[in-house]
Amino acid sequence: MIPHDTLAVPGGAPIKLWTRGVPVEDEARQQLMNTAKLPFIFKHLAVMPDVHLGKGSTIGSVIPTVGAVIPAAVGVDIGCGMIAVRSSLTAADLPDNLHRLRSAIEAAVPHGKTFGRRDAGAWQEAPPAVDAMWRELARGFDRLVAKYPTLARTNNRLHLGTLGTGNHFIEVCVDEAGHVWFMLHSGSRGVGNAIGNLFIQLAQKDMRQHIANLPDRDLAYFTEGSRHFDDYVEAVGWAQDYARRNRALMMQAVVAAARKEIPKPFTADVEAVNCHHNYVQRESHFGREVLVTRKGAVAAHLGQLGIIPGSMGARSYIVRGLGNEEAFCSCSHGAGRTMSRTQAKKRFTVADQVRTTVGVECRKDKDVIDEIPLAYKDIDAVMAAQSDLVEVVHTLRQVVCVKG
Repeated sequence: MIPHDTLAVPGGAPIKLWTRGVPVEDEARQQLMNTAKLPFIFKHLAVMPDVHLGKGSTIGSVIPTVGAVIPAAVGVDIGCGMIAVRSSLTAADLPDNLHRLRSAIEAAVPHGKTFGRRDAGAWQEAPPAVDAMWRELARGFDRLVAKYPTLARTNNRLHLGTLGTGNHFIEVCVDEAGHVWFMLHSGSRGVGNAIGNLFIQLAQKDMRQHIANLPDRDLAYFTEGSRHFDDYVEAVGWAQDYARRNRALMMQAVVAAARKEIPKPFTADVEAVNCHHNYVQRESHFGREVLVTRKGAVAAHLGQLGIIPGSMGARSYIVRGLGNEEAFCSCSHGAGRTMSRTQAKKRFTVADQVRTTVGVECRKDKDVIDEIPLAYKDIDAVMAAQSDLVEVVHTLRQVVCVKG
């Protein structure tokens, strides 16, 4: 039996969906059909089981293109992704007071929103490790600013090594063998957001004479050889590098914080994974070089390790790719939402949040109800739907979760 369904799109490329057993909202299906009608889609769209409504195109989709790129499909959290490391600790080594461990991590990594004039989610003064990492990024950033001066006004250096808000998180987890993992989810922060929004607007401006012909203005694109195509590819590449380094810096800070609360000496590099799930890169598929945009999807080339997190109260997975070409060697990036943040806040209560995060040391208040596990798809169903895309290497359950 073919493990996916194919949706024919009149006047467009086919859509292959790995969504059996999981819900797909009608609005997301319409977005997929809109994207499939673009003239430069290569072969077909690949849809992951965590698919849900996004900006212009759905989150949880893999969009292969030839000669064009869609900035809104990459999105504004460019390079957002996951990093996880397995330590030499076991569950028995964790302190009885996990609240102190959570507090230590929260103190070590800036996170949260901007309140008034004080940015709680940025460094007030960058530590030496951040400055050293920024020096490696500065030359590329200066090239971008020379062409697009407004990017200089972003919070770039002081956001490096910080978490952000929304569904970004830091977790301490225990795997099936009792090993302790540190895991976190974040991207390119304010500067990536600025780059994404800038080029989305430029694409719409460049296509102003033809944008009415698009099924959605957020599907505006750059064609190869056009004025902004190369600049966008360069800027996206820089933001993706920033995001990867951002996660690495935070992981160093998390491990250092844990060492202060856990008296037993330990290493934290037994296994490590650092992967994007909002990005674009050149790859070879079906004998052709194409640009693959993964909007809420993870690369799952044969043997490649990836991370598929659940929600605050659900399991997460370290996976190994099976190299399924029909999915352009991809898998889901998480469980996927079943409702918007606004809907979740209206529907659920703090009592629901407490009930669904039993056993997890985390915030349990009204400001994180939008991240309640009940607002997400069943991670077990999501994993079952993509059993031909990845194999599970480790199953993780979180014991500590830090949210912005």
